[in-house]
Amino acid sequence: MYTEMETAIIPVTMPVTPITPTDKNESLSSEVQPNKRGRKKSIVWDHFTVETVGDGCIRAFCNQCKKSFAYITGSKLAGTSHLKRHIALGICPVSRQRNQQTPDSKTGNATDEPKKRYRATPGFANIPFNQECCNHEIAKMIIMHEYPLHIVEHPGFIDFVKTLQPQLNMPSFNNIQGDCVAMYLKEKQSLLNFISEIPGRVSLTLDLRISNQTVAFVFLTGQFIDTEWNLHRCLLNVVMVPSLDSDSALQQAVVSCLSDWHLENRLFTLTLDQSSNENINGSLRALLSVRNPYMLHGQLLVGNCFARVISLLAQEALWVVGETVKKIRESVKFVKTSDTHEETFFHLREQLKVPSMKDIFIDDQTKWNTTYDMLVAACELKQVFLCLETSIPDYKIAPSMDDWKQVEILCTYLKLFFDAVSILTAPTYPTASAFYHEVSKVQLELTHAAMNIDPFISNLTKPLKEKFDRYWSDCFLVLAIAVIMDPRFKMKLVEFSFSRIYGEDAGMYIKIVDDGIHELYLEYIVQALPPPETFVEERNENIISEGNGGIIPKTEPPEEGYLQEAPPEEGYLQEGPPQEGYLQEGPPQEVSHHEEGYLPEGPPQEGYLQEGPPQEGYLQEGPPQEVSHHEVSHNEVAHQEIPHQEVAPQEIPSQDPLISIGDGLSDFEVYISEISGSQQMRSELDQYLEESLLPRIQDFDILGWWKLNKTKYPTLSRMASDILSIPFSTVGLDFVFDTHRKKMDNYRSSLRPVTLEALICAKDWLQYKA
Repeated sequence: MYTEMETAIIPVTMPVTPITPTDKNESLSSEVQPNKRGRKKSIVWDHFTVETVGDGCIRAFCNQCKKSFAYITGSKLAGTSHLKRHIALGICPVSRQRNQQTPDSKTGNATDEPKKRYRATPGFANIPFNQECCNHEIAKMIIMHEYPLHIVEHPGFIDFVKTLQPQLNMPSFNNIQGDCVAMYLKEKQSLLNFISEIPGRVSLTLDLRISNQTVAFVFLTGQFIDTEWNLHRCLLNVVMVPSLDSDSALQQAVVSCLSDWHLENRLFTLTLDQSSNENINGSLRALLSVRNPYMLHGQLLVGNCFARVISLLAQEALWVVGETVKKIRESVKFVKTSDTHEETFFHLREQLKVPSMKDIFIDDQTKWNTTYDMLVAACELKQVFLCLETSIPDYKIAPSMDDWKQVEILCTYLKLFFDAVSILTAPTYPTASAFYHEVSKVQLELTHAAMNIDPFISNLTKPLKEKFDRYWSDCFLVLAIAVIMDPRFKMKLVEFSFSRIYGEDAGMYIKIVDDGIHELYLEYIVQALPPPETFVEERNENIISEGNGGIIPKTEPPEEGYLQEAPPEEGYLQEGPPQEGYLQEGPPQEVSHHEEGYLPEGPPQEGYLQEGPPQEGYLQEGPPQEVSHHEVSHNEVAHQEIPHQEVAPQEIPSQDPLISIGDGLSDFEVYISEISGSQQMRSELDQYLEESLLPRIQDFDILGWWKLNKTKYPTLSRMASDILSIPFSTVGLDFVFDTHRKKMDNYRSSLRPVTLEALICAKDWLQYKA
């Protein structure tokens, strides 16, 4: 298109000079023969002459340097763009020499470049110059491409900009720094408004970096789901701390972030980039318990970044087979650093007809995936390396067959690790449920490999399993709860995978997960209730005497969060006239609120509190007794539902010899009522778990499913929103395979903390919006 446009706008045209064929050539076909009516052509023919050089082959010769160029071959026309470049770009040596001798010549001689007629672009001539807009774009450029702020003082950049816009007054260093901070503050306010409107909680990741001056930097990233059920991941703060070994350093960074973004009561989980010492982990766990007291008491601290754990395993495996890996790396270098060696390698590959389409390359040892790719390619071409020694006498480092076998086994486990972290390289960040599949697969494979009868495999994988066991034990509960929120798997996948990982002990770990998710759900139930004080006062005031004059005394106000005031809800005890069997007669008993179970959903059913043998926690008639309020944890009482227990009414001896009364169906109606009540009292979580699994499709949109079902599961959907946004990795897309912690460069380390945070955070936000 570019060639046709240039040809079309050349203003100079000339009649075509007919080409006379030689004796050995036939005349041109009608498809390529010039138009004899004086067809117009390019001005390049002022500098070129066409000649027939063979059967159907016509070439263009430069009139200056006599170099020939393709023009017509058979029925194909080469065009004139390459001829124009020869003259216009000064490629022709004769034209270039003449132009250098007469640089100021304005006459139209044979060495002038072909003239073009440019179309004017409408509208640009009337746009007024705007200094403020130019400053804004320079600041944005500095942020987006990480240019130094001092670029506005570089002479080369100043000259370049002045050429583009002579009216521009280049801003100073201080002014451009202020513009960058102003852009950061504007984007921060926009993000702050957005976060304030999300319905759920925010999870944080802590990525740690260090400078050459041993000053540490904490990158805090927030992850959350918005009202439209879209997952967001945004960098919130970059905090400079004196040391990563201080117990209070990371804690202070988290507290500062929560205060800065008004998230004091909305923190859900914390994910660290790498396991720190026990004091730091304990400090952060305590912080999480204080800032999020309802969520499993700090158990939602993820102590390691998944990507860094896998990176450490890959490095450990490569170290075990280090000598063999070094031989293969040196062999690849031997081939790739010499054109002769590479050509010999290529010819051997052709002769051996190796089916592999891969090409060998030298790895980047700061990225373990490049080492894995290098080993895979080398293994597929090992026959070529084995024959290379006979073709090149200088090649003395060929790996043996045993070496190749070891590397092939190594690649098997490197592939396991590579596939596991590949979910982090996808264009969109995965939900928490996706991590369970990869983590449990690695745990299962390493468990089986460590027991392999092959000594090389067992020796290779035992250290890996020991390291990964610590990660698995640290976060298997959070991972399992996350995958339960996937309607394609629920508890079934946990039961299946645990039976393979734990064997006979699977039941114990399954119960831990089942208890954990029910406890978490009950805490969400309690959060939806109003504060407890008024409810307790009303209950005490409304206690009445019943039966034989026994009075149920008022009790002391319980602990905060123990009972909560609420309008009558489904599944909660409601006030009203005494129902049959609700207040029980019996000997004096201590009334206890230490009852475990679930708050039933649905209206109170007959038989919920019934006459019969005294039951723990039921209100009973009798002489005044002291009502005991055992202090118990939130986990045991405060946030749990009361289970529906069928307590059979006490049989009163009857003089009637017949059991049935009337038509005999009265008892049937009571039975149906009890069954219906039992079904209505199932919690949202139990209903969800009992429903059938969805078909397992590859492109299932789990967030879209919960968005459609949030009306059916109002409480459970809130819990799912928080759980599915839990991050298990702290690193960005570009650092998934890094073998070393990323360092802060000297320039950025020299910036003021406010400026550094502004530049880094603003870049993340601008890229995210784009």
